Amino acid sequence: MSKRPEIADIRPTRRMLLAGASALAAAAMAPRAAAEDAPALDFKGRSVLITGTSSGFGRLTALTLARYGATVIASMRNLEGGARPEARDLMTIAENEDLDLHVVELDVLSDASVQSGVAEAERIAGGALDVVVNNAGIGVAGPVELSDMEMTKLIFDTNLYGYLRVANAALPKMREAGAGQIFNVSSQLGRFVIPNLGLYCATKFGLEAMFETMAYELAPSGVEITIIQPGGYPTKIWDNGVRYTDEWMARVSDDKKAAYETHIAMAQGTMGGRTYSTNPIDVPNAIAEIMATPAGKRPLRRVVHPRPDAAAGANAALAQVQAGVLGGGAYASWHAAVTD
Repeated sequence: MSKRPEIADIRPTRRMLLAGASALAAAAMAPRAAAEDAPALDFKGRSVLITGTSSGFGRLTALTLARYGATVIASMRNLEGGARPEARDLMTIAENEDLDLHVVELDVLSDASVQSGVAEAERIAGGALDVVVNNAGIGVAGPVELSDMEMTKLIFDTNLYGYLRVANAALPKMREAGAGQIFNVSSQLGRFVIPNLGLYCATKFGLEAMFETMAYELAPSGVEITIIQPGGYPTKIWDNGVRYTDEWMARVSDDKKAAYETHIAMAQGTMGGRTYSTNPIDVPNAIAEIMATPAGKRPLRRVVHPRPDAAAGANAALAQVQAGVLGGGAYASWHAAVTD
């Protein structure tokens, strides 16, 4: 394939589960390779569609996988015919480094845009996509009682329904090929909650439930699901969230806001301007590591953060519950196929 970049419009057989919650947490806390220590992987011949590549995890994942030789289709909305600065920046890097990286327009809020964007990605790939990385998302902060339907619909449409739109568009050809991998960038806040982040947590809890269910349903087809659970990282999601939150709060009545003054102040503290000591390259490195894992051995979930113990413990406890529910009877083989 050309390297010229373009812009185009239980039986609980799970290894960690058997070890129990404490062992899973300890394993997840083991240090992972930093960017300069990442293994020399070769993804030449593998095609990857990534959503939300204008910044953050999406942009880093696009560049990381392209540098490992993958054919990367980096998608973003409002491409402006290729003039969007973030798109031009990616293409300049691709041209300078001779990366097989392409940019397509895809707005996860639009059924039509998702269908056309995935179709274009499949055209570039020459058939079924090998990997999809669902990443596009937004964050907002504020008390749940103050939520209006405009804000609620927007965050669910982006963070949950958008992921489903993209997966549903890519799955027919993946199932026909009998192989494929769908990564879903969730959050540790898909396993536990923090006050004033109720809407965001709800979308991530929903994502976790939806895509774990799909992992079992897709097991007979050869298509695998992995849920990535980052902790706090310095990306633009919360900087951009300032604007979404300000627009939301402008619609809330003064008397309602007065009842939640302390909460609103705390919520504002979770938004833009926070400092982190973490490196967001951890997320693409984890995705690359899992991509290099043989099919059938890839994890259902991966916590990505230097302090993963809370989410890892929740994962292990809930995995035991799922094993009790699905480990015997009609679903046993599907459950056994989804490894951790």
